Amino acid sequence: MCVTAVESRPAGVALTPSPGGHRPFGARIKAFVALTKPRIIELLLITTVPVMFLAAQGVPDLWLVLTTTIGGFLSAGGANALNMYIDRDIDALMDRTSQRPLVTGMVSPRECLAFGIALAVISTVWFGLLVNWLSAALSLGALLFYVVVYTMLLKRRTSQNIVWGGIAGCMPVLIGWSAVTNSMSWAAVILFAVIFFWTPPHYWPLSMKVKDDYARVGVPMLPVIASNRVVARQIVLYSWVMVAVSLLLTPLGYTGWFYTSVALLTGGFWLWEAHGLQNRAKAGVSGAKLKEMRLFHWSITYVSLLFVAVAVDPFLR
Repeated sequence: MCVTAVESRPAGVALTPSPGGHRPFGARIKAFVALTKPRIIELLLITTVPVMFLAAQGVPDLWLVLTTTIGGFLSAGGANALNMYIDRDIDALMDRTSQRPLVTGMVSPRECLAFGIALAVISTVWFGLLVNWLSAALSLGALLFYVVVYTMLLKRRTSQNIVWGGIAGCMPVLIGWSAVTNSMSWAAVILFAVIFFWTPPHYWPLSMKVKDDYARVGVPMLPVIASNRVVARQIVLYSWVMVAVSLLLTPLGYTGWFYTSVALLTGGFWLWEAHGLQNRAKAGVSGAKLKEMRLFHWSITYVSLLFVAVAVDPFLR
């Protein structure tokens, strides 16, 4: 298996292709896949497919699930590739992004731009022809919001970047619902709101961990411009709203006892972790003892369990 040899170097020093422009084919394929940020896409699909089960009140058409999933992957992949194209200057200066394909030289900026645009166009047409045009419009809207509003306008200008920029990550919920019903409903809006309020307390703990990276490149993530105590307080506030919103589905008649039980248990544990982080921040704890990544890792488990409950609940009512 071909791999790319990467030299040890300080952040900010881009690695150029080997003499003669040789870039192994296998490594090139891996690099283009990496442009799509597949781990992030996995998380987006976790919020898409379960909503399709809720919208169908059972098992949705499996061909529809497949086409929606593929379309979602292509659209999110295009958005992520365009994000890397725009952020290639700061990616080269940050430790956590210094191995991305544009920084190492495995993919050129022109190739990345063409790849991102191609995925954007293909995904929109794919949704329109194989799912429906409402889903196509929502997908394209999410892509443009992430690339233009978040990456180009908000990310480097305001500490509220991840709050409003997170709207793009909420859109797969609407896409999943519209794929099944070709319409919207309050259930989809509520789940959209859950992800909206989930995004800041999900991302801010990671930003606390790597705030030196963001400070180095002048990106004003909240932990860069505010103390750990202030960030932790904001995390707790958003967490309480998120859990409260997640419980609205049942009184409105969209879910039953199973979803409610999972939402209460997982939400309760989330609040325990969030308040624990706040207490450590108040006490002046810093470094590894702050344990901010505990909440970050739990946030991924939380959203996975909650949306699995969304999919299972219709079968238990």
